[in-house]
Amino acid sequence: MKVTFGALVITAGVCGVLSFAFLATSLGTDYWYIIEMNPMNTTEFEDMSSHSGLWRINEGGKMHPDSIDSFAADSSKYTETELRMLSMHRAIVVMLPLSLVLLLFGGICGLVSALAQSPVLLTGTACYFFISSLLTLCGASLYIVYSYQALTETKRLVGPEGLAYIHTSFGWSLGLAWLSYGLELLTGTLMLIAALKNTKPGLSMGPGFGPHIYIYIHKF
Repeated sequence: MKVTFGALVITAGVCGVLSFAFLATSLGTDYWYIIEMNPMNTTEFEDMSSHSGLWRINEGGKMHPDSIDSFAADSSKYTETELRMLSMHRAIVVMLPLSLVLLLFGGICGLVSALAQSPVLLTGTACYFFISSLLTLCGASLYIVYSYQALTETKRLVGPEGLAYIHTSFGWSLGLAWLSYGLELLTGTLMLIAALKNTKPGLSMGPGFGPHIYIYIHKF
């Protein structure tokens, strides 16, 4: 089955739209990290169950919108480890929204290059999506490192016994960010294939060389 240029760019467009939607939903929801108390022990200990996003924490059914603000934090009140975690959080909340903005402009560039059917523009758009996916990859990966470091610091402060009845896990918001990353890669790959498919054979051997061969062959 032969895949046409139109099918490639349409599929790339759908993947790009889904990638933007997944990342936007991921950034706007508060299920990046989930803390659950063992139901058998909620009567003996305070209910610490919560789920958090990049900017907000929902703890015990109550939303705390200003609970995660690494930019407004007073650095003099934190230890070196906590300052490093704050720096990681600042990087996360910059890279992921920036990737979302790049996706928006990437969609515009993809539409223009598809309509123009220009191999150069299609290749440039593919590279653009690869760069955007790199930001998403770095942001999501850094969040995992940040979360594990926060858990390690909490264990150091309260001891293993204090976390014996607590279960932590990553939520579906982080999963959507990883899906967005995969779709960004797929979008860039499809755009690159479309660019290669739309390249004229006569121009593929270098500037000016292909047309001369084409004219020479057809003279005889």
